Amino acid sequence: MKNESGAASEPVLSAEAALAEFREAGALLEGHFILTSGRRSGHYMQCARVMVDPARAERLCRALRARIRETRPEIVVDAVVAPAMGGILVGYELARQLGTRSFFTERVEGRFALRRGFHLAPGTRVLIAEDVVTTGLSLRECADCVAALGAVPVAGACLVDRSNGKADIDMPLVALVAVDFPTFAPDEIPPELAAIPPTKPGSRGLA
Repeated sequence: MKNESGAASEPVLSAEAALAEFREAGALLEGHFILTSGRRSGHYMQCARVMVDPARAERLCRALRARIRETRPEIVVDAVVAPAMGGILVGYELARQLGTRSFFTERVEGRFALRRGFHLAPGTRVLIAEDVVTTGLSLRECADCVAALGAVPVAGACLVDRSNGKADIDMPLVALVAVDFPTFAPDEIPPELAAIPPTKPGSRGLA
């Protein structure tokens, strides 16, 4: 492929190839899971496992960068901000691929905030990075934090969009992989899922 300048552009990793990376890393889990949102699912994407291997993390985030440039060439990014904890490694590697700065937000009294001396000047164009998007809540809260500082959230980016394009984040969302794994409210769990003891993986749940 060629970009507008005539130079060769990098190929975009297919969704199938990206999912193969997750399977090889043991990051696509099946069972009965309590998601961060509180909803239940028979599938869980443990992105931390794919980020354990720096070479795999580089491949996936390079592919995500290519996806951003292919689908949203108008986006200009001055910094990448990710919500802790899940988005930190994705945000860092994506920022490295984009040649820009990487920051992360942390919860302070239930709300995201920039700490550790991090600073975004007013008008800074920010890409909000996440590992997995399900409802988009963490991504929206992170974007709200950035906007409150006078910076400008220009888009969201994630390795996996579990909502398959349905998450409402009030800005463009670019995903390396979009999947449609059904989720259920706790009082709507189907019998076959209810028969499996639930676990809550992830940084805010049980190991």
